[in-house]
Amino acid sequence: MTKTDGEPGDRSSVQSVDRAITILEILAARGEAGITEIAEELGVHKSTASRLVSALQRRGLLEQLGDRGKYTLSFGIVRLAAATTGRMDLARLGQPTCQALAEIVGETVNIAVSDGEAAINVAQEFGTSTVSTQNWVGRRTPLHATSAGKVLLAHMDDAEQRVLLRRRLPRYTEATITEPAALRAELARVLDEGYARSFEELEVGMHAVAVPVWAHDGSVVAALSASGPAYRLPRRRARAIVGDMRDAARELSTKLGWVGPSGQQ
Repeated sequence: MTKTDGEPGDRSSVQSVDRAITILEILAARGEAGITEIAEELGVHKSTASRLVSALQRRGLLEQLGDRGKYTLSFGIVRLAAATTGRMDLARLGQPTCQALAEIVGETVNIAVSDGEAAINVAQEFGTSTVSTQNWVGRRTPLHATSAGKVLLAHMDDAEQRVLLRRRLPRYTEATITEPAALRAELARVLDEGYARSFEELEVGMHAVAVPVWAHDGSVVAALSASGPAYRLPRRRARAIVGDMRDAARELSTKLGWVGPSGQQ
């Protein structure tokens, strides 16, 4: 029989997750604690607490303090916190850039970052010509069918990119690129020309272009995109606004500590 939501197995999994998060909160408050203390705090048997602690330790979120047997948060937590802080900083620093660019191009401007197999939007500003007020902040969008996603995918680590391109690529419209060879050629064009485009590949009647945003270490940390209806953002105009978008992306990249080619900002 197929298990459905709400059955004992599901409740047990949710309970385990809840307890694991509680352990992290306990150690964040106390600094360190042993299995006995953790078990008492959770109200569970020591063996249950031990299994949960071991799982968190395997994922690099906890570490044991020498021979005392006590546990503390490890640098895995710092890594997760840094990723979140980085996105928050990017959204905060990028919002004025979005606002200024939206005023220039008159279209909706977004900043997106890589989120595993998708892009996630962290900042947005509507342009003066925008009719729709759809909020994309926090939404995940496909890498292969969006201009921002193509920028992120093109600059992705080769091994990670190969893994993603081996998977079946969903088709959203007749214009969506789903063949790996064709997408690789498109990504090569993105690298060569320095910007990505999506002409009705995610939604019929919607066009978008995007450029990379660079981090202090020279890596691409985000994509800055402008999108609008095809009748108002035809291919020729989409290409024409790339210069303004590059200027905006360069300004944001400089705020993030990026230094341009040959040390010139």
